[in-house]
Amino acid sequence: MTSREILPPPPAIVIHSLADAEAALVAASALGVSVTLISAPGAAGYAGPAWFRAVVEKARGGHPDVAATAILDCGDMPGHALAALRAGVRIVRFAGPTADKIADIARQYGAAVFAERPEALDLDGVAGDRVAACRKWLEGHRT
Repeated sequence: MTSREILPPPPAIVIHSLADAEAALVAASALGVSVTLISAPGAAGYAGPAWFRAVVEKARGGHPDVAATAILDCGDMPGHALAALRAGVRIVRFAGPTADKIADIARQYGAAVFAERPEALDLDGVAGDRVAACRKWLEGHRT
């Protein structure tokens, strides 16, 4: 099994902040389901892996009962993917021409690479109650 052949993540929610991550985890906890927290496209380049890891760790700390997968989107920039792996991000989304090489390196870090973004609720487009929006999304995407 290569890093790019791991099982698809549970229903995904695009996070842009700690509040977004917490809303997703609150909703998942209420429903007793797992969730994937994925960054915005290319966030590794403008927000960075340290920010992403800090947001996810802080949110998970308040919701230890939720099984949450976290994916940092590195776009098609191999340097961003490598920086994320070095920073301890365990799953990256990378779709550049060197995807096989990045997947091999990820495997050496005990990490994984997704080439495609999963279908996801983007909380940037949600006005109002984000927990309710997350809950509705997760209810509609139970596996």
